[in-house]
Amino acid sequence: MSQQNSRTRVVDNMEQQEPKSQLLLVDPQVLPDVFVKVLEAKKLLLSGEASTAAEAARQAGISRSAFYKYKDAVFPYDAERSGRILTIHSILRDRPGVLSSMLTAFAGAGANILTVNQNIPAGGAATVSISARTDRMALPVDQFIQSLGQIPGVERITRVSNELIK
Repeated sequence: MSQQNSRTRVVDNMEQQEPKSQLLLVDPQVLPDVFVKVLEAKKLLLSGEASTAAEAARQAGISRSAFYKYKDAVFPYDAERSGRILTIHSILRDRPGVLSSMLTAFAGAGANILTVNQNIPAGGAATVSISARTDRMALPVDQFIQSLGQIPGVERITRVSNELIK
């Protein structure tokens, strides 16, 4: 399996791997204020209300060093987007353009590819696993997966949950 973002869990058929780092979901009311203020500073930077990290930290009420210490470890939880990672396992014919057509379909639907893992073809077919963020897709995931099954050369598509789509 290819290396994955520590927050992404890739499942290939029935085999499951645990993430390498442990993430926690904690109520901000039980955390020291610095963590919430780091999020405030990051929001100020993203919105353009602050043009530098020092300015954002000052506006949020923390030191620049505290901001830099925690900025890469503290993230807001977005319940709306948290479960929007689709991982599929597919069997593709060993023909030029089949994987490219599949990736083009992901891009055309507004999905953001996170990982692609293709095995060496054997017997005229290759297994391919793709993980993608689907929070900006224009069409429902089920309909999108059905459309992937219509691509010439796609033999089979299975969701990570092992729900057979084609």
